[in-house]
Amino acid sequence: MSASSTTDRPGPVSSPWSVEGLRARLESPVAAYYIILGASTLLVAFGLVMVLSASSVTSYQESGSSYTVFKTQAMYAALGLVAATVASRISVVWWKRIALPLFAVAMVLQLAVFSPLGKVVNGNRNWLAFGGFSMQPSELGKLALLLVGAVVLTRKRTLLAHMGHALVPFVPMALAMVALVLLGHDLGTVLVLLLIGAGVLFVAGLRVRVFVIPAVVAALGVLVLVLTNQNRMGRIDAWLGTCADQTRAECYQKVHGMYALADGGWWGLGIGESREKWDWLPEAHNDFIFAIIGEELGLPGTLVVLGLYAALAFAAYRIVITSNDFFVRLATAGIMVWIVSQAMINIGSVTGLLPIIGVPLPLVSAGGSAMVTTMLALGMLVSFARHDPACRAALAARPGLIRRSLAVLPTRKENS
Repeated sequence: MSASSTTDRPGPVSSPWSVEGLRARLESPVAAYYIILGASTLLVAFGLVMVLSASSVTSYQESGSSYTVFKTQAMYAALGLVAATVASRISVVWWKRIALPLFAVAMVLQLAVFSPLGKVVNGNRNWLAFGGFSMQPSELGKLALLLVGAVVLTRKRTLLAHMGHALVPFVPMALAMVALVLLGHDLGTVLVLLLIGAGVLFVAGLRVRVFVIPAVVAALGVLVLVLTNQNRMGRIDAWLGTCADQTRAECYQKVHGMYALADGGWWGLGIGESREKWDWLPEAHNDFIFAIIGEELGLPGTLVVLGLYAALAFAAYRIVITSNDFFVRLATAGIMVWIVSQAMINIGSVTGLLPIIGVPLPLVSAGGSAMVTTMLALGMLVSFARHDPACRAALAARPGLIRRSLAVLPTRKENS
């Protein structure tokens, strides 16, 4: 056997499912694109199943049908799919153009909640009602805030070293949005908006020490709002106290949420077998749907949900660190902070790590405004992922769905 025959022999090809193969797939130009599509689809589908299970009893009691809430949520999921599909086809240039008009529309709608069209839900005046239709403008405000922040800071990129240019006009615009939502007493949404604004500023390059004083001021402001509101004080007391009086509304919800998780144990009672949804756990299909997931599907079900949010965060992080477009990086960071922080607040409230704040679990909890706007934001992320030249080229090749899904595409380093 000649020497050339041994040296020309190709080396072993690593399996796509090996550590090296998995790493190559995660570093592929299309990784973020497919992770966003896959994780979002699974969360929406999983959410619809759990909304049906969690709402079936109360839905039957109120309307005579176990499918009323589910049908409504499925309709909003369909609208969200249309919105996400359209958003995924909008170019980055057009996202930049519509940012300011969208922010203006969000501000007008948020102002409208204080008009006769406004509606109070659970003590928060943060809804608009048009006959049988209602919407929550602050959900659109989250998307508008991160977009306008990305546009403003991108235009002032060369001036961001000067604190005045870095903070003005984005911070006053953000505070105006926060103030309107705060007037409606929706402290949970205010916290998410503040985190979105801080996330965009951080990725824009502001140093951590810049956030210290605003964080202290915000913490003091939240403390004042809590101390001056009996309902919020009750939630804090329920969180820190023993909840000996379980008849109190705040304690009742917290205790029954913990009962649901405890009943589920390691493996859960089985899909549809929840006991707490039988008129014991308030908001079982909304803010406390994670408790029903734990009760019916146990630890594996809750870990799957956490894993899907982690996958979305990873995909967004990939876009942030690989994109050459400053606007794309900032807007993606805003979406990542929005979804991840809201999920953490919701899950923390259900598990007792945080006081009950009252924000939905993204893509899983029942709620039309939250579903449609979150899917719209994820459609925008898909657009950003496709904006990458390497991803666009790989998708254009399209060798077939199965082969494209399993193939290990070359990384940028290999291409260079």
